[in-house]
Amino acid sequence: MAEEGGHGPAVVTTGLSGGQGGDGHAGHGQDGHQPKQNTLTREDTIPMSPKVYTPNPFSRQQTSLDIDDYFTGPRDIRKHSKWPLFLQMHGSILPKMILPLLFIGCWATAITYVNQKVWPLGVNSILLTVTGFVVGMGLSFRSSTAYERYGEGRRYWGQLILASQTLGRVFWIHATERPQHREKDILAKLTAMNLLTAFAVALKHKLRYEPYTAYEDLSQLVGHIDTLAKQATEEQPEKVAQRRPGPVKAVGEYLGVSFMASNPRKAIKKSTRPLGNVPLEILNYLAAFVDELVANGQLPVPMQQTLAYNNVASLNDILVGTERVLSTPLPIAYAIAISQITWVYVILMPFQLLGSKLEWITIPATLGASYIILGLLFIGREIENPFGQDVNDLPLEDYCAQVAAELDIITSRPRPQARDWIETLDNKVLYPMSTSGYPVWLHRGEDKVREALRQKTEMGFEARKEAMGQDESSTVENSDGLDRSRSKETSGTKTAADQV
Repeated sequence: MAEEGGHGPAVVTTGLSGGQGGDGHAGHGQDGHQPKQNTLTREDTIPMSPKVYTPNPFSRQQTSLDIDDYFTGPRDIRKHSKWPLFLQMHGSILPKMILPLLFIGCWATAITYVNQKVWPLGVNSILLTVTGFVVGMGLSFRSSTAYERYGEGRRYWGQLILASQTLGRVFWIHATERPQHREKDILAKLTAMNLLTAFAVALKHKLRYEPYTAYEDLSQLVGHIDTLAKQATEEQPEKVAQRRPGPVKAVGEYLGVSFMASNPRKAIKKSTRPLGNVPLEILNYLAAFVDELVANGQLPVPMQQTLAYNNVASLNDILVGTERVLSTPLPIAYAIAISQITWVYVILMPFQLLGSKLEWITIPATLGASYIILGLLFIGREIENPFGQDVNDLPLEDYCAQVAAELDIITSRPRPQARDWIETLDNKVLYPMSTSGYPVWLHRGEDKVREALRQKTEMGFEARKEAMGQDESSTVENSDGLDRSRSKETSGTKTAADQV
């Protein structure tokens, strides 16, 4: 520690043991003393440097369900609601149906009043049957295509998580560290692992039409690489900040008023500089890193090289695939036709229900049928773009947090050596037949091991046979009990008949 009033760097002690390779295990030394105390200078604990604990910037910081969570999305899949599904409002399409249902209710009331007080307006309900089939087909097509896009978007993010894990394992496990450059190689591999996380975060922002790099979860990951978006961010910082909508506009967007909806591509259209493609540029750096690993002999096995290049190409395929899902909506002719057909059907419904002599019941009947029909229409519109920030969209923040957390898991331990986890007493090689460890069976010899393996197979077979026998015996007992009860009932019936 620096003396009081001095200028020496202050230090912070931690309880991390000084294990080799930075494995992070805390515990007592072999001599029984307290674990070694590492010291961090004040410069090591500033926000821009590694810390003992760094909050995950990709995950949600809130743990309780706030009122804003009901109006913004995507829905946090980690939170659990005990309300029955038919009573849940968070994620429901009902808020966007309030205004349409009010309009339909007023319309049905007016038509019913005129029919009852002024002039009969009912028509034959055969029109309801004929047009209902067409509307049902249109809504089915709309919902199926929208959910197909939703499922395809989720599959691409699943592939991204898989490719990130595979590349992270190639970088951290398969890529060797040169003896004369161990520190540099470790930091270089960590940098490449961070770029894998940066790719996921940059892809999330790109799919949401956020083209810059000055976002909280992205700026520190790509600040050291040269991209077109970084230059645009530095030259026009005033266009990066996202303005929060006013209360009127926010309520209008929540209720689904199309006139209040913001243009999602506004940031791209207002840019005066080329914005590039941040995920694609990150892939360039990852490909160059793989080339350098191969050139330095750090990936000596050809299969490992192929695995690295294939997964970089897989990330590129994911980028193109998600862009295809985003930029290929349902053809506008289909969308307009299905919407118009549905609204015509709903507007004509009161006339047809009045023809069925429902009278004033036409009003609630129209509202109930309209809720079902318009609900299917709005659900298809809601999930058509799975990458947005609506409540029902994919939780991309959670996927990015998963990528970051799993890459941290990979780097939390040095490359394991086979003998360290094989030749140990805790390795129960013949479990559950034997709880003896690896050294015990090593000293028993090959013949004993092979004999034990044969016995293990026979023991497993006998255990499965015994379990099947117990199941059969329980089944027989149940059937016997049922037969006895039936025989008692039959005998009782015969006795009663004899008495009669």
